Amino acid sequence: MPKVTVIKDRCKGCGLCVLSCPKHHLALGKKFNASGYAYAQPGKDSQCLGCAICAELCPDIAIRVYKEER
Repeated sequence: MPKVTVIKDRCKGCGLCVLSCPKHHLALGKKFNASGYAYAQPGKDSQCLGCAICAELCPDIAIRVYKEER
């Protein structure tokens, strides 16, 4: 099962990852990082496909996508 993690102190809340996710697994949260930005947060359920489009588009390199090897 794929897993998305966000390095909250790198995220500037641009929302590109939110817009690019085909399953709408990411959203801008209500919490703020040390720089004062609302950072992206993955959803609680397992909607992630592991496509890593969010990580590819992130200008701050703040997203990591992990997939289990089969």
